Amino acid sequence: MNTVIRVHGYGGPDVLRVETLPVPTPGPGEIVVRQEAIGVNFIDTYFRSGLYKFPSLPAIPGMEGAGTITAVGDGVSGLRTGMRVAYPATPGGYATLRTIAADRVVVLPNDITAQTAAAIMLRGLSVHMLLRDVYRVQPGDDILVYAAAGGVGLLMCQWARHLGARVIGVVSTPEKAALAKTNGAADVIIGTDNVAEQVHTLTEGRMLPVVYDSIGKDTFETSLSCLRPRGLMVSYGNASGAVTGVDIGTLASHGSLYLTRPLLMTYIAQRSALEHAARELFALVEKGVLTPRIGQSFALKDAAQAHIALESRKTTGSTILLP
Repeated sequence: MNTVIRVHGYGGPDVLRVETLPVPTPGPGEIVVRQEAIGVNFIDTYFRSGLYKFPSLPAIPGMEGAGTITAVGDGVSGLRTGMRVAYPATPGGYATLRTIAADRVVVLPNDITAQTAAAIMLRGLSVHMLLRDVYRVQPGDDILVYAAAGGVGLLMCQWARHLGARVIGVVSTPEKAALAKTNGAADVIIGTDNVAEQVHTLTEGRMLPVVYDSIGKDTFETSLSCLRPRGLMVSYGNASGAVTGVDIGTLASHGSLYLTRPLLMTYIAQRSALEHAARELFALVEKGVLTPRIGQSFALKDAAQAHIALESRKTTGSTILLP
């Protein structure tokens, strides 16, 4: 049998139910993966709460994981049973066994464990999107990164430092500030009060070409105030709630700013884009440029506890589930 976590209705962590389902069989173009590690991300909480909607209920949350192929459906080429694979941004992850479209997985290099893969696929490819595609960070750029001690934040600090940028991180505690600095942040702001004023001081009034804001409604206006004229506001998360009711005139009044709300699934929709991004990500991990930090792990059956920890800001680095 197959142990899964399912949601029958939207709500808090208590709606995550441990259930047993039959072992899945792959359809045409699909494979079955026995998962060894599963990533836990804020987007999982958005789907669970109803901020984002599942196509139907009941549903299995979870967007990333890694494991070994146990079955291959008709029409699949290049993959076989026993191969180690990982995937990002594909719902249905909170399960011991799962089916997935074969063109949504990548083969893992020998040096990357399943746990590491589960900590970097969604997060690491998101960072690739943010730093290389949404805004192409250049040497000498000053950039602002919210939640700089989180799973995405730590990888952003490491990768941006490698690119020659200066990272100004925003975190909630002194302990997280120390962690962000260890991982590449040049300066760290503790708390979200007076962020724009501190950015003004740190940049000697130059302000920033780009802000990466994963917090959402509570920091939106502050983030706009951190940008230089024609700067780019990248809103890529809703930790404090969704940004709604935006008056686009505020972009003009802050200096003809640009605003984007990127979604990883759009950027890796093409198989070639997924493979390209994964190759770059894996290469930096293998070279030691990126050192993913798994801050906490939970048994699959304790997925609700993982959500509680994530939403209460008690986590650092990446969070994974172990089937």
